[in-house]
Amino acid sequence: MSKKQKKRKSNPKISNLTNTILSILKKDRNKTFNYKQIAAKIGVNDASSRNQIIKTLHRLSAKKEIEEIDRGKYSAITHSEYYRGIVDVAARGSGYIISDDFEEDIFIASNNMNKALHGDEVELYVYKRRKRSKLEGEITQILKRAKTEYVGVIQIHKNYAFVVADSSKMYTDIFVPLNKILKANDGDKVVVGLEEWPDKADSPFGYVKKVLGKPGDHNTEIHAILSEYGLPYEFPEEVEAYANVLDTSITEAELKKRRDMRDVLTFTIDPKDAKDFDDALSFKTLENGNYEIGIHIADVSHYLQEGTVLDDEAYERATSVYLVDRVVPMLPEILSNKACSLRPHEEKYTFSAVFEINAKAEIKNQWFGRTVTYSDARFAYEEAQAIIENNHNINLDIILNSPLNLDIPEEVSLTGTRYQTSPEIAQAVLILDRLAKIMRTDRMHSGAISFDKVEVKFNLDETNNPIGVFFKTSKDANKLIEEFMLLANRKVSEFIGKQHPKKTFVYRVHDEPDDQKLASLQHIISRFGYKLNFKDRKSTTASLNHLLHEVKGKKEQNLVDTLAIRSMSKAEYTTHNIGHYGLAFKYYSHFTSPIRRYPDVMAHRLLQYYLDGGKSLDEGLFEEKCMHASKMENLATKAERDSIKYMQIKFMQDHKDQEFLGVISGVTDWGIYVEIIQNKCEGMVRIRDIKDDYYHFDQDEYALVGETTKNMYQLGDQVIVMVKQADLVKKHLDFILIGKHEPNAIDDTNN
Repeated sequence: MSKKQKKRKSNPKISNLTNTILSILKKDRNKTFNYKQIAAKIGVNDASSRNQIIKTLHRLSAKKEIEEIDRGKYSAITHSEYYRGIVDVAARGSGYIISDDFEEDIFIASNNMNKALHGDEVELYVYKRRKRSKLEGEITQILKRAKTEYVGVIQIHKNYAFVVADSSKMYTDIFVPLNKILKANDGDKVVVGLEEWPDKADSPFGYVKKVLGKPGDHNTEIHAILSEYGLPYEFPEEVEAYANVLDTSITEAELKKRRDMRDVLTFTIDPKDAKDFDDALSFKTLENGNYEIGIHIADVSHYLQEGTVLDDEAYERATSVYLVDRVVPMLPEILSNKACSLRPHEEKYTFSAVFEINAKAEIKNQWFGRTVTYSDARFAYEEAQAIIENNHNINLDIILNSPLNLDIPEEVSLTGTRYQTSPEIAQAVLILDRLAKIMRTDRMHSGAISFDKVEVKFNLDETNNPIGVFFKTSKDANKLIEEFMLLANRKVSEFIGKQHPKKTFVYRVHDEPDDQKLASLQHIISRFGYKLNFKDRKSTTASLNHLLHEVKGKKEQNLVDTLAIRSMSKAEYTTHNIGHYGLAFKYYSHFTSPIRRYPDVMAHRLLQYYLDGGKSLDEGLFEEKCMHASKMENLATKAERDSIKYMQIKFMQDHKDQEFLGVISGVTDWGIYVEIIQNKCEGMVRIRDIKDDYYHFDQDEYALVGETTKNMYQLGDQVIVMVKQADLVKKHLDFILIGKHEPNAIDDTNN
């Protein structure tokens, strides 16, 4: 072999050098690099490679693709093609960028993800593919990781371990050294924290933070759901210790600072299984014939002092989380279930909105401030409903002078014996019900939207296994409480919002729906024979309400309700008031649930501060807190949905041999989602499991269409399915498609 040949072999040309240099400079656009630093990044150190780098740098600089900032130091030229956005990971490691700068999402190929993960805030370079009209992008910088903890199953090998994440959005496993597995056993479900992702590593490096237990175990899976969203399931010891030594007694010194309303008839109406009661109603008939109605809310801010570990923990949690089998509270039990719970026959510190209201439900006077109250009785919704249903046609004057004989179901009795309901309480409930109905009617006429979506609930045995499914619906007693809570929330925010000069406050806002989403909703519901009117805001809300009323009790109700809700904007917390579209309120806040929502605590503090004459506080600080509260609310909602999905799968494990009637609730290019009418459990029929033809996805028709038979499975169609697989670990419910439902053929399925 000649020397010339040897030289060529030992000093090969660096492949793809131009793109490599551009990628290095774009990734760290705020830095400058010389040829030595670039050589180190590439991993070369011979003279030939360095010369290639120098020549390429000169050429790129001459072509104005990079710039020489200082002698021998280069950086990328910033163009307008660089944008910011949020990563939405799709199949096989590719993704999309959601950015305010573009109407459509930007596609990112897997080789251009550059170690970005789902939810990350990133910088990207946007360009057009020659053969495609749509924009694509390359991620150039990770600006902020969305999360640094993942839940998954650990696989332990001889010299290392990997954690395979539960989330389908996590496209890579996580490498864990054996000295960082925290006594986990092979196959355990764990929480793993990310540490770094070295440039040349295929997987990020991490360490086990917590061992949750064996996959499929009930507590393991519930804790995994919470951990997936970074939600705690226990309080730190120092927080519990702080709460347990709080003075929760009613003191004379504190009473002097409050309006004493202990002598006014007061009661609570809550779910029969409620453990904390953060709101109560008081009722009194005034000499002029009007009614004094108080909405009394637990004065959480009296105990939750700013700057304490207790307040810090409550702020971080921001909300209680309501899972299928448990509540993860925002506050320790000493407060949530005791000191701040308006339990019957106990005096409590409260924050109140007191209104003088006439028989037409018109507000004549209002008062806001701290109070002390005494709850005379506690009702379950079912008990209050019994009063309404048994007495709505009875003259109230007769009630006052006769004993009551209420048909209250024994199973909702709260003390083992039925409440001996006094005529005064019955009168209060009936008058409040009448006023609530007037207020609700007024709201609907003003353009409020009546979302009464059916809630799926489970009957659980002593080991938290689901033994039955039932549906929770809203009746008059529920709506009574809802209307008076809405009244307090609206009037408190209106009281602050109308003040001059403007004062910082925490609002609950709801923007108008997106036109495209409404058009999509119209396209879908037209299949069921329904139509919306988008002429103006009033006609839109009126037709939406008509739609929601028309579908009640029909098989497509849950599907239409869900699609209608999805067409709406998402409510959020902010200091910038834009009103609440869904409720048709110009001013609205959350004031009535400070035991379970931190924004309500902030509203209490701000209201009292302004009642005391304080000037407006820092808007930026409260806006930041509002953003945190909205984020935590969103995570809690996802955890709640996941727990319902988990319990549905657990329930369906025992029903694998049954046929079920369902409605196609979603159509994708990989299959159809089917919601069982009987129990609202939703699962997937994968396209590969439909054997009678080769099916393709028709996006315009929301359907799978057979290539040969032209058979169509379309959104809203009724089908018969059986359970194929109910996987608790992966949280997948897969169905086998038996066929389309023929009307009257098997309507008695599983009755």
